[in-house]
Amino acid sequence: MIYTCTFAPSVDYTTYLPDFKPGKLNRSKQVYYYPGGKGINVSRVLKRLGEDNVALGFSGGFTGQYVADFLHDEGVATDFIPIEEITRINVKIKSDAETELNGPAPNILPEQRDALMDKVQAMKKGDWFVLAGTLPDSIPLEFFKKIAELCQTNGIRLVLDTSGPALKELVVLKPFLIKPNEHELGELFGIVISDKSDAYAYAKKLVEDGVENVIVSMGADGALLVTKDAAVSAKAPKRQVVNTVGSGDSLVSGFIASFVQQQDPQKAFRYGVASGSATAFRSDLCEKQDVEALLDQVQLDPFHEQDVTT
Repeated sequence: MIYTCTFAPSVDYTTYLPDFKPGKLNRSKQVYYYPGGKGINVSRVLKRLGEDNVALGFSGGFTGQYVADFLHDEGVATDFIPIEEITRINVKIKSDAETELNGPAPNILPEQRDALMDKVQAMKKGDWFVLAGTLPDSIPLEFFKKIAELCQTNGIRLVLDTSGPALKELVVLKPFLIKPNEHELGELFGIVISDKSDAYAYAKKLVEDGVENVIVSMGADGALLVTKDAAVSAKAPKRQVVNTVGSGDSLVSGFIASFVQQQDPQKAFRYGVASGSATAFRSDLCEKQDVEALLDQVQLDPFHEQDVTT
């Protein structure tokens, strides 16, 4: 089974305005209400791609119930841990420029995080655990290290899509997949990643330290996959970008969905890039038919060590 975990889920209120004027009355032309959070996005896309999964995390109040009901309606199983706080609301304003107003992450109590640990402890060899999004400051890094150690010991494929100090601490525990962007990769090493050559050099260091698959997303420059056996650069299809929210999460979902079926990192990478692109071209997350329509447009090229500039 595939499990995703979102520590700070949300209801995302997304509004489209032809011209957003701060400090003035603005009337929306279109509004959408979606469950938010990186792990939840991964769960939704996985289900659309045909992979059953369970969304874990912490939720509370009427907004938490809305998130659970929405996921159930889409066929995504949930096993949320209840909290006293109301699940946050994030406001996404789409106009000439994108503006976001994100609510604060909840304060997770020790007994609530212990409940999550019990769920991870019960997972079986071959399961997947996707830890995605910002990890709350209310939870010590030792808790996340213990989760990663459990995954390593019990043969659970750990996928990390987070950043900051937590990612730096957890990569040493040999996750199956991490997906930093170029800025997050640079933060891990205290440097600035300026191109794919830099990205390759530092992704390779992570692989040499035990990470099985490193995908570096680089915006308009595409993405890079580095494993112990290969390095591959991807160019994504070019179309009008409608919505960037969830694109990276869709890449993770596509990689997992393909790998479950074919056990081939490069095929999974292609499918992941197609999934991320398909989401970027829609107002909501991608559908399977969108992904497969783009698959042949994703260009993969070997990235050789001699391509690295010094």
